[in-house]
Amino acid sequence: MIKESSRKSTIVRTSYVGIGTNILLALFKAIVGLFANSIAIVLDAINNLSDALSSLITIIGTKLANKPADKIHPYGHGRIEYFSTVLIAFIVLGAGVTSLVESVKKIIDPEPPNYTIISISVIVVAVFVKLVLGKYVMKVGKSVNSGSLVASGADALFDAVISTATLISAVIMMVWGISVDAWLAALISIVIIKAGIEMALKPTNELLGRRIDAKLTKSIKSDVATIEGVHGAYDLLLHNYGPEEMVGSVHIEVIDTLSASDIYTITKNIQHKIREKYNIFLTVGIYAINSKDQAALEMQKQIRTVIAKYQNIMQIHGLYIDRKLKIIQFDILVSFMEKDALKLRDKVITGINEIFPDYDIEINIDRDITD
Repeated sequence: MIKESSRKSTIVRTSYVGIGTNILLALFKAIVGLFANSIAIVLDAINNLSDALSSLITIIGTKLANKPADKIHPYGHGRIEYFSTVLIAFIVLGAGVTSLVESVKKIIDPEPPNYTIISISVIVVAVFVKLVLGKYVMKVGKSVNSGSLVASGADALFDAVISTATLISAVIMMVWGISVDAWLAALISIVIIKAGIEMALKPTNELLGRRIDAKLTKSIKSDVATIEGVHGAYDLLLHNYGPEEMVGSVHIEVIDTLSASDIYTITKNIQHKIREKYNIFLTVGIYAINSKDQAALEMQKQIRTVIAKYQNIMQIHGLYIDRKLKIIQFDILVSFMEKDALKLRDKVITGINEIFPDYDIEINIDRDITD
């Protein structure tokens, strides 16, 4: 895991590279535009200054996200990074919409473009710089799990794509005298709008509570189950409070003869292992399982036979039978395919009561939220 301080400095440093590159490119275009008396190149220089805004948003968002936890935000401010990514996505989306509007105008009322060697040279430089910048920023963004950096890198790459399209249309115009500038720009604009929407959806899903990656949840439960004394790991819940900040809880099955001291040691071993490997703090809940009461173990087999009749019950766990108090307790993991989980639970209770009429049945419904 990358330490948070190192991650923050990497994001900020990369963003400064983006700001500096865009400013230098803007100065280059402005100087060339003024000397060539080209308003188009000067306006493109201004566009590069607006591109630096993406990197500035990333810096501000990263610094705010790294503010320490406080009374109002006890889990820290990490989710601010998601808002930063959404803002950058809207910048990309706005650029795509603006480009599409201008392209449609030129399709309706075409104006033959006037390309020169100077303008072509500026486009070539812009493509090269934006391509290198975009790939670099995206690579760093993925390595530190920063959606804002990835979005900034994508913004730069889209500029390179637009400039490449302009270059292609310029060559076609100069060689064959055919103007495809507006149509090509419109096509690229639609691609950018689509990418902007997708770019905004990912952080929005994180803010809404997206399903956690199954590879991660399976790996955590597998690691928990390897701790000595654990007979099963269930009900894993993970809450995302930023790209590098998660807290959660898990239930484990342990035999009913363990002492409080034994259980304490097991839970601390789990917390230590998961914190070290995943940088996630887990609260651990306990399910006791019958280990010596043979009559209870025989009853469990009959209960599992009843459960097996219902295909939308994916799993049963935490099954414990107290024969003295005549209570049967367990959880059922119900698929989202089941439309009425409460009705399903009632059916299960009725089925078990037909076999064990003297017992109270306590069933907790779990939903399929991980894996």
